Amino acid sequence: MNTWIWIILLVVLFGFVIPEIVIAGVIYTILLVRTSKKKWGRDVLLPENDDEYAGMYHEGLEWGELYSDYMREVEIKSGRYRLVGEYFDFGGEKAAIVIAGRMESLKYSYYFAEPYRRAGYNVLVVDNRAHGYSDGVFCCLGYREYADMQCWSRLLVEELHNKAVFLHGICIGSSVALFALCDENCPDYIEGMCADGMYVNFAESFKNHMIEDHRPKVIFSWLVFMYMRIFSHANVTSDGPINRIDRLKKPILFIHSRQDTYSTPDQAEKLYEKCKSPKKRIVWFEKGRHSRVRVNAPEKYDNTIIEFLKDLNK
Repeated sequence: MNTWIWIILLVVLFGFVIPEIVIAGVIYTILLVRTSKKKWGRDVLLPENDDEYAGMYHEGLEWGELYSDYMREVEIKSGRYRLVGEYFDFGGEKAAIVIAGRMESLKYSYYFAEPYRRAGYNVLVVDNRAHGYSDGVFCCLGYREYADMQCWSRLLVEELHNKAVFLHGICIGSSVALFALCDENCPDYIEGMCADGMYVNFAESFKNHMIEDHRPKVIFSWLVFMYMRIFSHANVTSDGPINRIDRLKKPILFIHSRQDTYSTPDQAEKLYEKCKSPKKRIVWFEKGRHSRVRVNAPEKYDNTIIEFLKDLNK
């Protein structure tokens, strides 16, 4: 081969291809790999200059403290992972599992628990795998965690004597809940779900993040998705909520903000239209960034869930 061709190939390889692969690997590691126990730990590292998020977190902590006498620590074994959670027994016959998104421990989930307490449900908040005190290294975007939710539900019914379980997912937590309900082995006692800010697939949400942050979104994205497929077993481009939601046969409540730039309103409409659940409802909120709906309209948010559960239990 001509010497100049070799030189060009080497320049392309070492000047472009390898750096791109390395940078994509770094992005993947930052996003979905727990590299130390401090990362995604039980105590959330609050972002700077985000009073709204801090307010949600601290209000949630106050809720957890207020009802601490009702709480007991629980754990399960899901595959090879030991997973931990906190169960608030309010004396109800049913229970709700609040499923947080990426980077959040169970303490974040406290904030979303109040409507279920008001509706007469017991509440389980959990450290997802690779979060908080639970085992695990990789965040799998619901492609593995859905089985964890089925294990948690089994604990709630078989050991804690609840008659049914309702799942409440925030962002990625919505994907986890949907995958659990659409699985052919989903037990009948998981009665339905609420999806707060569900995306069509993680690839679209990731691209919207990149656009908002003014980062390169074409080459880097596909390389990052490759790492996700290999290590997180997450096929984020061709398998996501939009590819599974037509299998859903149980009730679902969609909660979505018209200001959501990560899981955009048109995505929510596509999910709703494709959903074949015999009991589905979508409720729009005019204000609120992604995962920030309740903080902008707490009374409407809580009442929306309470009314849906009432209809479910008629």
